[in-house]
Amino acid sequence: MIRNILGSVVALAGAASAVLSPFRDWYGGRAGHDYRVADLFEGITPTESGVLVSILLPFLGAALLVVLGVVLRSRLVVALAGLVVLGFTILWMVRQGQAAGSLVVGGDGDGLQVGVVNALAGGVLMLIGALLMTGRRSRRERKPVEPFAAPAADQVDTWPPTQEPGMSVQTSPWPEPEVDPYTGPDPRDPRDARTRSYPQAVPHPEDDPRDPVHPPHPPPPPRQG
Repeated sequence: MIRNILGSVVALAGAASAVLSPFRDWYGGRAGHDYRVADLFEGITPTESGVLVSILLPFLGAALLVVLGVVLRSRLVVALAGLVVLGFTILWMVRQGQAAGSLVVGGDGDGLQVGVVNALAGGVLMLIGALLMTGRRSRRERKPVEPFAAPAADQVDTWPPTQEPGMSVQTSPWPEPEVDPYTGPDPRDPRDARTRSYPQAVPHPEDDPRDPVHPPHPPPPPRQG
């Protein structure tokens, strides 16, 4: 992310330098926008050019490519813009050298001037910006998100993991068994001392379901033949 931002800033600075370069002197006190694009292919002429058909036109196209490459995070587009600026600048230098017989660098305004330096610097900055950018990762390069693994049997953790410290709420992926709602002591457990202190129910005669007037008689003995 930081490399993309740094590369974008450097590339945009190079685009600004390239666009401003035609408005400065290039050679012999002649500004860059006085050179026609056609002069780069047919030869340098003393005819002045309009701004929109001058060398400014390819530089504007390169600046738009830089903006597009920054938005798309495309290193290839930004590098292509830098090559366009450097290519047209070097082509101009070749044509100017043919027209003048030789290229000189003079401080008195007779040779190459600051406009050419701005154009070359702009193209180099675009290439540096493309190298600094990391570009956009494809879907294949993105690391898949691994699912959470089940905790080991000797580790206390929740499932799914909560990513929080402390004891877990649920330690098993399976549903918990239902618990008997009765919470009192087990009367069948002889080890529970509390069950021995409970009073035993004593049956009353009136609670006897048998008939007190006609008690049941034992069955007659079987006959012996």
